[in-house]
Amino acid sequence: MAWFTAWLLAIAFARADLPVARGLHRLQADIPGAGRVTYAVSVPDGYNAKTPAPLVLVLHPGGPRGPYYGAGFAQGIAEPALRHLKPIMIAPDCTERAWSDAACDKAAMALVADAFKAYNIDRKRVLVVGFSMGGRGTWHMAANHADVFTAAIPMAASSRGMALDRLGRQPTYVIHSRIDEVVPFEPAEETAQELRKLKREVEFEAIDDLTHFDMISYVDALHRASRWVAERWKE
Repeated sequence: MAWFTAWLLAIAFARADLPVARGLHRLQADIPGAGRVTYAVSVPDGYNAKTPAPLVLVLHPGGPRGPYYGAGFAQGIAEPALRHLKPIMIAPDCTERAWSDAACDKAAMALVADAFKAYNIDRKRVLVVGFSMGGRGTWHMAANHADVFTAAIPMAASSRGMALDRLGRQPTYVIHSRIDEVVPFEPAEETAQELRKLKREVEFEAIDDLTHFDMISYVDALHRASRWVAERWKE
């Protein structure tokens, strides 16, 4: 399978010299098939290499992008919401149109492989989370790398055109606003309902009053979602 070959290549080129000091670190990496990638690594307070930590792949939304756009999304939204998990977080920049493009997929999974090599990661607690373009990327990563990710949180995300039977194969918490003016609410709700019919473990949170561009206000919902994920991981 193509994804398995890509995964083996990612491991082969993995870098083990990632920072262990707490905080957000802005880094660069040359990844075969993806080129020079800017990304951030967040190390939680109290990280101890003797204790397995969760890993979170954080996927930024679209819009005007500069270097370390992913770092800003991780710092402003993902880290405050997910802090209680004490995770290692990887936040790459997508250099193409979408996270499903081959170069962005390859870069993200190479950086996940780096984290597995550099840190003591609990392989049963590997989360992917994203907003808008990053939320669609979350659906993509969870579907195409279901052997890696054990939970997913897509926010304000479209899954249009994706095969339903490939979605929700791990615990998935979907967050969407009823008044989202960019990504329609109803298809997201319908997708969650259809996945439940397939007996997938999917939770859907409808937010009443947030526009698509009020992204910072999703922090509380993301925190609730991460609590739900933590409970699923215990099971």
